[in-house]
Amino acid sequence: MRTARLLLVALAVSALALPALAATARPAAASDPARAELRGIVEDVVGATGKRYGMKDDAGHVMDTVKIIQDTTGGYLAVSHHMASDGHFRVNLATSTDLLNWHWVRELAGSNTGPASQPTIAQASNGGFVLAWEQEQAGGGNNHLALRYYANRADLLAGRLTRSFDAPRQLSSCAEGTPNIYGITLSPDIDHSTIDLGGHYWWNCDRDRQQRGRLTNFSSWTTAAQPSFDNALLYWGVGGNIGDRDQAGFRGYSFGLIEGQYTKGDFGSWRTFVYDYQTGNADRTTIRTDAGSTAFANPTITSLRAPNGQPALLITLFIPSEGAGTGESGALIYYKTY
Repeated sequence: MRTARLLLVALAVSALALPALAATARPAAASDPARAELRGIVEDVVGATGKRYGMKDDAGHVMDTVKIIQDTTGGYLAVSHHMASDGHFRVNLATSTDLLNWHWVRELAGSNTGPASQPTIAQASNGGFVLAWEQEQAGGGNNHLALRYYANRADLLAGRLTRSFDAPRQLSSCAEGTPNIYGITLSPDIDHSTIDLGGHYWWNCDRDRQQRGRLTNFSSWTTAAQPSFDNALLYWGVGGNIGDRDQAGFRGYSFGLIEGQYTKGDFGSWRTFVYDYQTGNADRTTIRTDAGSTAFANPTITSLRAPNGQPALLITLFIPSEGAGTGESGALIYYKTY
């Protein structure tokens, strides 16, 4: 009888685990072929149309956690972070005409705000720019999401702010950060707007997990945990942090890249997954670099026009020294035309 009761308990515990597993147990979806094609592009660094490892701008700053977007006046814009000589992170802005060579323009955050890292940027329909990053107070700690608005390209290049907002932490008493911008809706201007933002929160002050929030009228912030997003990576045995992510459209569908750390504290166990927003499922990737790097974090993905005018997917990754092939550690930028 005792054995029977133990069996029933075991079955009940197994049933509780089923929702996470069910996230990937499904019939074929319409987005499957497009996701497979995108995964192939992400995995094939060796065959990329253009690529560069260990990226730095022309002022010598490393371009870690870089996010790149199309510049509507021609060329490209990038925001990234580097660690300054005082041991604090700074957010930088750079421009390029070919995606591989970058001209440093200015620092956008860090010196005057306290340590700033993990930046992302998106352009609104009126030509303005929303910049977001993970903000830390000068003495350390209190990590939270910070957002700034620049009315136009000239203001961005000059570092002239129009609006600023620091999001209060709502899901973690310890840290929230690593933003990505899903969308900006103006009705009709930034003071009547909705910004859809992804991020992580430090769950139980122990591991990073996913959140998605909304900044309304650049003055009101709400956010919620995204356990179904987490489950897509937990299914694959990710036991550490589930952190930075980015999203782009491809072949009429919405896909994302997200980092997952298999073992907490082990930087060599970072991997990048392809996430399907249509189905809520994730695919593992086997990324192939020229020197055989194995660890990949802080992914971004952007649909844009390549320097030759063709449509392309632009991917950036951070390759930690643990798991990096010779000469490949740091920021990796690569793109593939299609």
